[in-house]
Amino acid sequence: MSLRPYRDINKKKTNEIKVGDVKIGANNPISVQSMTNTLTTDVNATIKQIESLTNEGADLVRVSCPDENSTKSLKEICKHAKVPIIADIHFHYKRALEAADNGAKCLRINPGNIGSKDKLKEVIKSAKYNDCSIRIGVNAGSLEEDILKKYKEPCPEALVESALRNIKLIEENNFNQIKVSVKSSDVFLSVAAYRQLSKKTNYPLHLGITESGSFIPGSVKSSIGLGVLLLEGIGDTIRVSLSDDPIKEIKIGNEILKSLNLRSRGVKIISCPSCARQGFDVIETVKKLEEKLSHIKTPITLSIIGCVVNGPGEASQTEIGITGGGKNSNMLYLNGIQNKKINNDEIISEVVSLVEKKEAEILNKK
Repeated sequence: MSLRPYRDINKKKTNEIKVGDVKIGANNPISVQSMTNTLTTDVNATIKQIESLTNEGADLVRVSCPDENSTKSLKEICKHAKVPIIADIHFHYKRALEAADNGAKCLRINPGNIGSKDKLKEVIKSAKYNDCSIRIGVNAGSLEEDILKKYKEPCPEALVESALRNIKLIEENNFNQIKVSVKSSDVFLSVAAYRQLSKKTNYPLHLGITESGSFIPGSVKSSIGLGVLLLEGIGDTIRVSLSDDPIKEIKIGNEILKSLNLRSRGVKIISCPSCARQGFDVIETVKKLEEKLSHIKTPITLSIIGCVVNGPGEASQTEIGITGGGKNSNMLYLNGIQNKKINNDEIISEVVSLVEKKEAEILNKK
């Protein structure tokens, strides 16, 4: 049982591309990605972080390749990664060639700063040979000099002109496995640029508010910017950029998609903010349940409500529900139906057991 969306999102149908075994665009699910912050040359640390990101729900992981030693490290890193690896390339075209040869499934480049057309042609040739896609990464902080001179400052039109120019450079080499981003740290600028670009190209769009800040402000800015665009049907893959543990980027990215009914992964908890009416400590209960249920991958809905004001109504829309009843007597609901009363100290173990049992039942049916 799940709450029916108030309205469906009419997603724009873009071209389909492949990043390894992950399909992006068209009617494919919106993917979530992050980027490692380890030294790429520290192979073990990078592999460990990629594994943690994958376990948290990352579909793709980007790795920075600033030098030859980093691109050489990709060979071992890609062997162990369970998701496709994107190589982050700036300036030197040879890093892109090495990354493609060593297992990267997508190259994040800005064609304008790769160098001559001959160098770009070499990159595209390598991408074709190694079955790589390419992300054109336009950023408000690093626009081409002539475009910046023309528009005087970063603006939506400047970002879009840069993107379209770079798309043309790649298309001239008969390559169409392209996705595009037009990022800024400013929410309004980013949203306006993506809206304009979406009208001018059918290539899949990588959404992000770049350099958005630390956990709280970055999460808020990303949720607003990405949420607005996703609600309008714009966007095919997302990255939440935080000055924090990359694991949190995946958590927030998945929560954004779950809140818009664009993704179903893991437990979705509906809970109240708590007040003097609560029959049990809602905040601590939710924290413990999030921790103990973090391993669940199957979509399952819970409602954890501290009192009977909204509890029964929320429980009617979830698979498992707890409503505080006062005097250490709370009601457990299963699929919206009252099941039994449970004490405060039974809530955590009872809910965890029920969720794990439900996941096992669902998996056994597949």
